[in-house]
Amino acid sequence: MRIAFDIRKLNSFGIGTYIRNIILNLANLDHENPYFLITQEKERFALANLPPNFSFILDPSGDNSLWNDLVLPYSLKRSQIDLLHTPHYRAPRFLGCRSVITIHDCVHILFPNYASSASAFDQARKATKRSIRKCSHIFTVSQATQRDLMRLFSVPQEKITVVYNAIDERAVLSNNLEEQKRVLERYQIQDPFLLYAGNIKPHKNIARIIEAFSVLKMELKDDEVWKHLKLLIIGDELSKHQFLRRTVIRSGVQQDVRFFGFVPYEILKVFYKSAQIFVFPSLYEGFGLPPLEAMANGTPVLASNISSLPEVLGDAALLVNPENVFEISKGMKHLLFDTSLRSDLIEKGFEQARKYSWKKSAELVWKTYQAILTKDSDSKIR
Repeated sequence: MRIAFDIRKLNSFGIGTYIRNIILNLANLDHENPYFLITQEKERFALANLPPNFSFILDPSGDNSLWNDLVLPYSLKRSQIDLLHTPHYRAPRFLGCRSVITIHDCVHILFPNYASSASAFDQARKATKRSIRKCSHIFTVSQATQRDLMRLFSVPQEKITVVYNAIDERAVLSNNLEEQKRVLERYQIQDPFLLYAGNIKPHKNIARIIEAFSVLKMELKDDEVWKHLKLLIIGDELSKHQFLRRTVIRSGVQQDVRFFGFVPYEILKVFYKSAQIFVFPSLYEGFGLPPLEAMANGTPVLASNISSLPEVLGDAALLVNPENVFEISKGMKHLLFDTSLRSDLIEKGFEQARKYSWKKSAELVWKTYQAILTKDSDSKIR
């Protein structure tokens, strides 16, 4: 079988982790079948030491939709591709081969206000519907997203395979106290802190995290141990999000909340390891990888009790109502003061993170490729 895989979003937050780990594990698994990675020049050398059965189809357009819809199909035909894997919902319009897509979540459908315009939302919805209709099979990263697709697009369950995400080994810090100390000093972090890491989007519920932290700070103002507690938010600069800036000021925590932009894994893993609590009361997740990464670093997690998070985190996190600021704040306080609960969740967190494996996920993807093409071959024989 000759497989093409679109890796043009390799450097994107979230989806890039999926692409990198699926490709690297497919490379370890399959040294025989040819793989063609659709990429731009800047991503070409991001995946090092791939075996000889991996090569590239270069996109010189900068991911232009016309190239995607008109030129790419000819490139696939010229390379005699049997199956194209698009790791998102915008597959090419025209294909001369079988295709599979990965849909990570339905944020773009469930939150239409995220779109730049009504027209942009309509285009995203139509692209998703078209890709679902034309593909041979769909991968999702949780049963929650599988249910969303079945409900929103009437996709039959047998057309969907759940392939879970897993921890990226780059996000886990070994017990290197010197490295931990060096990074914290570099970022001038001296006080204990709560941590959020991820995209800065409305459904991530960051305004309520700030408000809950403000409530907590009021309760801790006379506590000798926790009165200097900070909240660190990794994902983007505060100057780009005026609503959150106003929330910080209105909540009176300007001196205690720090926003950081994107940080690489070698820095992020130190923040994970050093945080008192990882806070992730998101309103919607397709999977929710950051809390699992925090667990792998031995940090107790507070997360929401809706969407995919109960499925992914199990009983290894303290789950709260993400729409209730006081419940979030109460959960923060509970995790700070209840040492027995902290120890229990830390231990369960390590175990929960180990349940997920990119190797197993890649094996399931590979077996699905085989099943699709074998079924296609059998139907041609008959």
